[in-house]
Amino acid sequence: MARNVVISGGGTGIGLAAARLFAAGGDRVLLLGRRADVLEKAEVPGALTYAADLAEPEDVRGVAAFVERELGAVDVLVHSAGGSGLLEPDAPGDDPLAAVAHTWSVNFRLNTLTAVLLTEALKPRLAEPGGRVLFLSSIAAYRGSGSGAYAAAKAGLHPYAHDLARELGPRGITANVVAPGYIEDTEFFGDAMAEERRARLIGETSNGRAGTPGDVAETLHWLASPGAGHITSQIIQINGGAERGH
Repeated sequence: MARNVVISGGGTGIGLAAARLFAAGGDRVLLLGRRADVLEKAEVPGALTYAADLAEPEDVRGVAAFVERELGAVDVLVHSAGGSGLLEPDAPGDDPLAAVAHTWSVNFRLNTLTAVLLTEALKPRLAEPGGRVLFLSSIAAYRGSGSGAYAAAKAGLHPYAHDLARELGPRGITANVVAPGYIEDTEFFGDAMAEERRARLIGETSNGRAGTPGDVAETLHWLASPGAGHITSQIIQINGGAERGH
């Protein structure tokens, strides 16, 4: 039976790979993102699209109304929206402290607030039993990210998922987090990465290769399956052994 799958950040990278996998299995997919042109170009058979800034409550209310009208219930909610702020304007002025505040605020909005607002708005529409909520975190949540801002924003999803799992468990709904390591073929690192950095990241793995969006999509697809119905409040790492589970 076809499920209704809502994927934020569904126009590129991991979100797009997940959307294609769910659609290939016969599920109905709704792609969310800020850039309407990117969503429209996504090649996902039968997918619906809705452009919105998920850090803005009014935009999220619009998503919720669209979901109620077009889908009804949500069987699987995948939070793939996020990033380190490469697409955002730089901080105005040259005040170092203001720049820090800007970086941390941008990362919180992109990675934490988007997921929380969308979840809260769609919580009443989650299918019960059998609903799935899946968050995209990062290896950075375990080891830092340079400034700390991106890592902290992703790490903030972990306790929220634990609380959500306890809240939604009586309704037969699970909540889990997937934390990828270095994944190629996404927009996260911008247009290019220095070969030295790429080699170092791959060298940290045990299997000697970069991850792919498909690696993460397959894990999300499995966590959304009936076979994963007793898995909740977990953080699943996908990094080729670059960071040990703990």
